Amino acid sequence: MINVLLKMPNQPDSPLTLPPGNFQVGSAGDVPIQLPFPGVSKHHCEFYVTDSELKVADLNSSNGTYVNGKQIGNVPVAVQPGSIIEIATVTIQLIGDKKTGPVPSPVPVQDPQTSLASTPPLSSSVAPKSDFSGKILEISGIPMDARPLVTAIKKQAHGELLSRLNMKRMALGGTTESDLEEKAHHTIHEILDELTIPLPPGVTRDKIENELYHEAIGLGPLEDLIARDDITEIMVNGPDNVYVEHKGVLYKTDTAFADDNQVLSAIERIVAPLGRRIDESSPMVDARLADGSRVNAIIPPLSLVGPTITIRKFSRTPLTIQNLINYGSITDDIAKFLDVCVKIRKNIIISGGTGSGKTTLLNILSSFLPNQERIVTIEDAAELQLQQEHLVRLESRPANIEGKGEVTIRDLVRNALRMRPDRIVIGECRGGEALDMLQAMNTGHDGSLTTIHANSPRDALARLETLVLMSGFDLPFRAIREQIASAISIIVQISREKDGSRKVVCVSEITKMEGDIITMQDLFVFKQDGWGDDGKMLGHFEPTGAIPTFLEDIRRANLPLDIGIFNPGRKGNKF
Repeated sequence: MINVLLKMPNQPDSPLTLPPGNFQVGSAGDVPIQLPFPGVSKHHCEFYVTDSELKVADLNSSNGTYVNGKQIGNVPVAVQPGSIIEIATVTIQLIGDKKTGPVPSPVPVQDPQTSLASTPPLSSSVAPKSDFSGKILEISGIPMDARPLVTAIKKQAHGELLSRLNMKRMALGGTTESDLEEKAHHTIHEILDELTIPLPPGVTRDKIENELYHEAIGLGPLEDLIARDDITEIMVNGPDNVYVEHKGVLYKTDTAFADDNQVLSAIERIVAPLGRRIDESSPMVDARLADGSRVNAIIPPLSLVGPTITIRKFSRTPLTIQNLINYGSITDDIAKFLDVCVKIRKNIIISGGTGSGKTTLLNILSSFLPNQERIVTIEDAAELQLQQEHLVRLESRPANIEGKGEVTIRDLVRNALRMRPDRIVIGECRGGEALDMLQAMNTGHDGSLTTIHANSPRDALARLETLVLMSGFDLPFRAIREQIASAISIIVQISREKDGSRKVVCVSEITKMEGDIITMQDLFVFKQDGWGDDGKMLGHFEPTGAIPTFLEDIRRANLPLDIGIFNPGRKGNKF
C-alpha cells in the first residue's frame, strides 16, 4: 500500500491509499482517480503501484506531468518519498519521508465515477458514505471501498476476454448455449489465473469470476438481482447506483456496473430478442424479460445520469388470491365477492397508483375467469400470467426506425372485437382505447377487466372521461358518462402504503346516473387503526352496509354468496 497526499484547488488536502495495481489519473469519468480540474487531460497519467514503490508515466497529456518540477515522458519514473507530482493545478505528494510531517489518515481509492474533489477525507477503516440515506443491501459481497480496484481488474480481464473469445461469432456459428457457457467459464478462469494484481481484502476470485461470467453471457450485475425472489423492483440509475425494492422497502445495493457501456449492453440484450431497439434516435424502450417482468430503459441524451433501467419483477410462481389474504391485502369476504363478480360477467376496473399492485391484482382476478371461455389479453409489454387454455395474447408494437409499423393498444382492441372474444383483458388503459373498451363492454363483451392510474374510485371515473376525450371524438360529457355508467360495474381501489404493503382500500359499485353525475356506493373500505411496534400499518376491512344492486344477477347465476358479508358489524377483518 502506498500513501499519498492529494492537494486540489479550493479543497482541503485529501490523503489517499493506493493498493498494488495500475491506476489511470485524469478528468474522464471512467478512470479510477478522477480529477475534474482545468488543464487535466481525460487520461493524463498512470500510476504503477507495488507494496513498496510508486512509478508514474505520462499518457501524452496536453499539459504534461511533472515530478519535483521536472517533466516526465511515457516511460514510468520512480517517485521517492516526499516527492511531489504535479498534474496541472493538482499536486500529489508521496508520503513516507520524515520531512513530510504528519498527515491525516489515508483513504482508499474512490469510486471511478466519483470526483475526488468533492469527496471529504475519511478514515481508512470506514467505508465511503453513500448519498442514499437508506440501508445498503449486500448483493455482491464486495466491500464498497474495494469496488474501484475490482472494476479496474474486471476491465482488464474483460478486454482480454473479448480478444480471446468472440461470443457473437460463436453464437452465429451454431455453438450451443451450454458449450458457450462452458467456454466462457474456462476462458475467464484462465485469465484470472494470469492476473498479477493482488485482490483487495474481502474480495475472492470466485466473486470476480462470477461477475465476469454474468457480464460475458448474461445481464451483468442484474443477474444476481433477478435471481432473488425477495426483490420486487430493480432500479439502475447509471452504472454506480443500483437500487432495489426488498420486501416493500427501498435499498441501495453494493453492486455496480463497470461503466455506461456495460449498462447499454445489458439493455440491448434485453430488447434485442423482442425486435425492439434503443439508440440516440429512439432513447426510450419498454420491454420484458423471459419471465414476463416489465422493463423500461432510457438512455442519454434524455437521461442525464447515464443509462437507466427499471425492472418490475414478477414472482416465478404467480400469486394467488390466498396469498393476498395471507398478506393482509384483502379479506376472504372481498375475495369471494370479486370472484362472483367475475363469474357473472361484471366489468371491473382496478384503480391505483404506480407500483400499487394493479397488474398483480388483475392477474389474480383473471384467474377467476372460466377455463372454457375464449380470453384475449392486450398489453404494451406482455406480462400477465393467465393459466387458462383458450387464451390469445396480443402485444403492441412501436414504430420502426422509419417511423412506420406502429401497432397501438387501440388498434389491438379494435382487432380483438373481430376475434370472437368472450372476455377482453387490457393490461392498462391509458389513451384513446378507453372509448373502444367502453363500446365493447356495452355491446356484448361483458366481464372485461382492465387497470387505470388513479388515486380513488371517483378519480378513476374522471380519468376515464379524459382518456375517452383523447380518442379524438368531440363527445359531450353526458354521453361519455352514460357510457361509463352503463359499462363499468365495479372499481377496485388498491394502494401502496407507507410500510410498503399493498392493500385493497376500497371496493365501489357504480349504480346509475343522476342528472349529469355518475353515482356510486362503497361496498368495502379499509380503515387504519394505527401503527404496530414493527412499523407495520394496523387496520381492518369494514363493509359499509351497502348492498350491491345486482344481487338478482347472482341468484340467477346460482352462485353461492352469503349476503352477511355486507353486514357492517361483521368480525374477523382485522390485520
